[in-house]
Amino acid sequence: MSSREAAKMGDILANEADLLGMIKEYLKFEEFEETLHSFEKECKRKGKLASKPRGNTLNDSKTRVIQVHFDFLWSSFDDGDHRVFFELWTENIPPRVKDTDAEAQGLEFYLYIHFTIYPLRRHPVGHDRAEFEERVSFFKQYLETRGEALSQTTEFLPYYALPFVPNPTVHPSFKELFQDSWMPKLRDKLEQFLSVILKPSNSPRLMTLYSRRAGKEATQQLQLQLAESDRRITSYVRKFNKMQADYHNLIGITAELVDSLEATASGKMVRQANCGTNKHTFCQTCNKYGVHKCGTKRMLEKNARTKDVPMLPSLDYEKLKKDLIEGSERLQSLLLQALRWRLTRSLPGEQRDTVLQAYISNDLLERYSTKEKTVLHLMRSPNEIVRQYMARLINAFASLAEGRVYLSQIPILLKHLTETLRKEEKESLTRENVLVALQKLSLRRSQQTAMIADDLIGWLVDELQDSDCLSDYNLEYSAALLMNLCLRTQGKKCAENAKHVLKVLTDLLGHENHEIWPYVNGALYSILCIPSVRQEAREMSVEEILRCYIKEENPNLNRQIEFIIKQLNSAEEEGLESDDEEEEDDNDEDLMEIDIDREEVLQPQHRELSGESLLTTEYLGILTNMTKVKRKPTPLPQPAADEPLQRPVTPSSHRNISVGGEGSLPHSRYNSRPPTRSGSRPSTVDSLRQSIGG
Repeated sequence: MSSREAAKMGDILANEADLLGMIKEYLKFEEFEETLHSFEKECKRKGKLASKPRGNTLNDSKTRVIQVHFDFLWSSFDDGDHRVFFELWTENIPPRVKDTDAEAQGLEFYLYIHFTIYPLRRHPVGHDRAEFEERVSFFKQYLETRGEALSQTTEFLPYYALPFVPNPTVHPSFKELFQDSWMPKLRDKLEQFLSVILKPSNSPRLMTLYSRRAGKEATQQLQLQLAESDRRITSYVRKFNKMQADYHNLIGITAELVDSLEATASGKMVRQANCGTNKHTFCQTCNKYGVHKCGTKRMLEKNARTKDVPMLPSLDYEKLKKDLIEGSERLQSLLLQALRWRLTRSLPGEQRDTVLQAYISNDLLERYSTKEKTVLHLMRSPNEIVRQYMARLINAFASLAEGRVYLSQIPILLKHLTETLRKEEKESLTRENVLVALQKLSLRRSQQTAMIADDLIGWLVDELQDSDCLSDYNLEYSAALLMNLCLRTQGKKCAENAKHVLKVLTDLLGHENHEIWPYVNGALYSILCIPSVRQEAREMSVEEILRCYIKEENPNLNRQIEFIIKQLNSAEEEGLESDDEEEEDDNDEDLMEIDIDREEVLQPQHRELSGESLLTTEYLGILTNMTKVKRKPTPLPQPAADEPLQRPVTPSSHRNISVGGEGSLPHSRYNSRPPTRSGSRPSTVDSLRQSIGG
């Protein structure tokens, strides 16, 4: 037998002995004494060797190490040596326990408090001030890092003030910490926790191996269940979109019928053509959902009679503004939420107009304030919820025509918004609300000018370059904002980097979200009026790229692309508009969306006031509501469905214009696809560029 064969045979025997040893270890662990005796007897008869359990020596060694660390932990706990204690804590407590287990996180928090106040408990009067300040600094560092996760928990919230209290021993909020019973209770909790976490495992190796295999199989089963759940979700989303389409059809027809009822009540003749336009769709949808004609009629008559709506109580706005600036972060969040709800949940018409006029006339956002810190500075709050709820309130203001006028008169607003847009995480709700608010504000020329000056166009182009990382909702508003800015002469100066802009826009035409097509086409049509951009587009073979997107099933899109190609091949010089003209493009349209109130992260605690009850209980005022006759919106001329957009719009107002064919719906973050990573969607444009050498 060769040396290689001998080595191989040795490995086989060693593995066999190891396996027999594991079986023996398991039988012994489960106390199968008779079976174990028979097993050992038969192994001996067959000349099989069973290895001795290897775990005992290892466990004994590990137990000794743990016991040493255990002793050091207790001595450092009793002596107040925080550095030694937390070094051993980090070394011995598994990260998955420290970072995810609520009990471990709570215990760690109280341990930091114990070591911070240790000098005060030991020497209440003559303690070393420098040592105490060093421990306070150590505690502060923890609160700003690992401890930040507990800042929204009621149990721990009061202790975040501990580093800022000069003498905690006399402060009523911390009285419990200095009672004789507090430290022994903490010690008991620590002992129970360590006895479970640091207990060495005595499980036999055979059981450990089986557990790992079972865990792998369970993971595979869960993955299959997840795939099935995804399939069902896709089906439900499709059904939801269909129901939403039917709902929008009914809303339009209902409005038409209400107008007809009002005309009949005032003695005017109703033209049959008006009521019968969508008769087939109306009947079909009503039958589908079991809506009877008589029920519909009663509903319409009720709507027609509903004219008088109550006004909401007046508020003390000076007290409100003071608490928004000086109150706790939780109070700030609750007030911002309540003020937004008053605006978004009020009835459209006189009630909502009165609420908005009260906010404006009492200067809620302090546009005229000369103070160093105003309500708008909450956009820079260290608390994410405060920033998010401030952004939501601004978005609600921007959703109303008079609100946009008010916001456009606040000089520092755009600086705050664009700063937040660039700093917040991509999937942040704060960032999303800021983006949507900016898009709505871009209906006004003065705001367009300021955004262009702040190089928002360059930022948007870079953002849209990685469009697969954006939700459909963010993508739609980013594209619409870019188009609004590109319609201006100043905005067309993006021609300085024309190649980059043209590539991003033509790539977007291949995106699966067809709702962005009108905005992408509008931006393309606008910048191609500049000769230098047209020249760059010809060199990039943009016409060939555009023709790839012409499809028989979408005549509107085809016509828009033809308009863009015609502009591309035009020989006209750039037609300059006057950017100095004072006229605003905003057509006074209200654009309030339900998305502003979705995914509320702030929930009231037991017996805590919130919403309208908070406002009317704590901030009731006298005669601060101001009524104002609202001017009727002046409709701006809309292009035909087959022409590119040439006036500023926002997705909320453009929902009735669909270039994606019948049945396409406006995207919300709540019915859109989840964001996909870059590269998941094949790019027709990239392959075309390669074939034409571009």
